[in-house]
Amino acid sequence: MTKIQILKNTLFWGFILWLVGWALGVALFMTMPVNLLGWVITPIGIIITLWVLLKKIEREELMCFFGVGLIWTIMAVVLDYIFNVKLFNIANYYKFDIYLYYAFTFILPILVGWYKTKVKQK
Repeated sequence: MTKIQILKNTLFWGFILWLVGWALGVALFMTMPVNLLGWVITPIGIIITLWVLLKKIEREELMCFFGVGLIWTIMAVVLDYIFNVKLFNIANYYKFDIYLYYAFTFILPILVGWYKTKVKQK
């Protein structure tokens, strides 16, 4: 696997997935109560993330998927802090739905990686 592919798997797709969720949040901000945004965006994000993991991410080992999950989670935390907490000055941003989103961001790559490595072994 080349360094370009590794960067694409981690930084590119991590940013794209974060950007999709962030853009959905901005778009839906005017149409629904703020406390429901995370609960609407999270299922959409899970579906998109699973598609990316199953169709676009090519890694050979389970630990590589662990690394993807770790990098995506760090990116999500940092970008959320910069663009939501600081830029939009959102008070009380960190609630259960946000922590759940961070957990899914970390866990989904590991689960899909486990699945892909088991399928490849057969």
